[in-house]
Amino acid sequence: MKNKNYHSPVRQDGFAGLGDYAAIGEGRSVALIAPDGSIDWWCAPNLDSPPLFDRILDPGIGGYFQLVPALPYRVSRQYREDSNVLETRFETETGSVLITESLNSTLAGRLPWSELARRIDGIEGHVTLSVSLRFGTAAETRSPWMANTFKGDVFHIADLMAMLRTSDDIEITHCDDEKITAQLMTSPESRSLVALLVTEKEPLAVPDLSAIDDRIETSHLAWCDWTRSLSYRGLYDKHVKRSALALKFLWYSPTGALAAAATTSLPEGIGGEKNYDYRYAWVRDACLIIKAFVFLGALEDCKAAFSWLSKTIIRHGPELRACYTLEGDEVPAEYYPPLRGYRDSRPVRVGNNARNQIQLSMYGDMLATAQLFIEAGHVLDLATSRLLGELANCCADSWRQKDSGIWELPDEQHYTHSKMACWLALDRAVAMAEQKHIEPTWVGRWQRERDRIRDWIETHCWSEKKQAYVFYVGDDERLDAALALVHDYGNSVNPQRMLATYRAIKAELGHDTPMLYRYSEVEKEESTFVACSFWLVEALAAMGETDEAQAAMTGILERLCDRGNVETFNEMFDVRTDEWRGNLPQGLSHLALICAAQALSEKCRNTRD
Repeated sequence: MKNKNYHSPVRQDGFAGLGDYAAIGEGRSVALIAPDGSIDWWCAPNLDSPPLFDRILDPGIGGYFQLVPALPYRVSRQYREDSNVLETRFETETGSVLITESLNSTLAGRLPWSELARRIDGIEGHVTLSVSLRFGTAAETRSPWMANTFKGDVFHIADLMAMLRTSDDIEITHCDDEKITAQLMTSPESRSLVALLVTEKEPLAVPDLSAIDDRIETSHLAWCDWTRSLSYRGLYDKHVKRSALALKFLWYSPTGALAAAATTSLPEGIGGEKNYDYRYAWVRDACLIIKAFVFLGALEDCKAAFSWLSKTIIRHGPELRACYTLEGDEVPAEYYPPLRGYRDSRPVRVGNNARNQIQLSMYGDMLATAQLFIEAGHVLDLATSRLLGELANCCADSWRQKDSGIWELPDEQHYTHSKMACWLALDRAVAMAEQKHIEPTWVGRWQRERDRIRDWIETHCWSEKKQAYVFYVGDDERLDAALALVHDYGNSVNPQRMLATYRAIKAELGHDTPMLYRYSEVEKEESTFVACSFWLVEALAAMGETDEAQAAMTGILERLCDRGNVETFNEMFDVRTDEWRGNLPQGLSHLALICAAQALSEKCRNTRD
């Protein structure tokens, strides 16, 4: 009779909501935890490894690791302040319990093995908890098996070795090659621990439980130390910090690469085919994350990420690839494992075919980011300086081409955003050459090509009918929200036209909400793109429309935050259903919030001064 007050989260045909996941990570991998205590996604040991847990893509055969009350419950979750250590409180009719979860690290950095720790503290009364663990089979291509060792049962999953460690009060009720189940009962002030240790092609270390438990606090201190070292002192501080911590999930510490997101194949529209693998480093996304790190004052992260990116480009040649693996290799061509897909959204993809697309805007991304990198206090080495000059020459040679654009479309066109980004690339190259950061030999050529691009854009990309810059040349009807990224072009060349474009974008792509779709008519097959909404705030603020930008920022935060999730943003948000869509944590979404907050903060400071 008391149970009517407790409503456990309900899955839809085995699937949790995409906006309901919280993330934990340690600079090498990311695990996603549903409100019902189930870890439904974890690629171990690396972000782009085959998933050890993949229930999010197939509840029938996917792996998971669940810790949940046996009775109906209420659940609330939050990250510790300034930290990526997650706290979940379950309340039942018999008592309450606090679960503290961490992918552990040390103060000196990540561990040489993967250590997923789940601490259980009894708060009030008694709560019976069930533990279930099933290893993923990578779409039935591997078969887990258990071996008895002198240190306990070890599981082999292809090249992985894993061990479940539990405190003595946890009763194992079933254990075989495929699944482990256990249970425990909490009492006031009781403390228990379950932890999963994983290694790949290496011996498995088996630390004491007390050391694993202590490392939860060590990890928390490490997160706090990083967060408190940030120099950001602007508006929306709470949201900026949380987005900064989300971006750290995507920083792959072994190399310094920045992944676009931690997942693959989570749909932009339920039942659709836009389900991509984002566990790679895109030049565009990495550059924009570095920009956010500059605004945060994260000097070390900027250096590591920009150095990795420049070395990777040098290694492969100055003709940029759209994306690289986290080790700096070529991204594999897509293949399609036979999984059900999130809520039957197929295909599930591994790899990404955008790897070989022509995307001219990357030149603007790299050269604009390089200038910010320098302004943040870095001195360029000769190899990087020469690379930037080569990229400027490549841009000057190739800007006249059609390309696939920022949205990686199969239809190659003269996209306005790509041309404006090329203008930005050469404008920044000229500035860096004049400041002696890069070789000035070709500066005259860069200036002339920059001006030719400007004239070409103003002649071919403006629509008198639409009173806006168009999506691409020859299309006088559609608009592109990505133009918010190139507000520097508008400020420098034609502020009136750019502001008119932004007003048109807001009206046509916002549909009376602060949330924007990527481009005209795409709402038929996907949801609003979170980053675009923040990009427009940044652009309006940069062009002096501060009141309009602040109103939009307020509307976006009201729509996205304080809605039950823990500010782990996906790629998209469906304004029709108030549901999140796409891969997560999505770097573009979080970096765009930071850049919007920075732009508004700078304008407000200038106004006060």
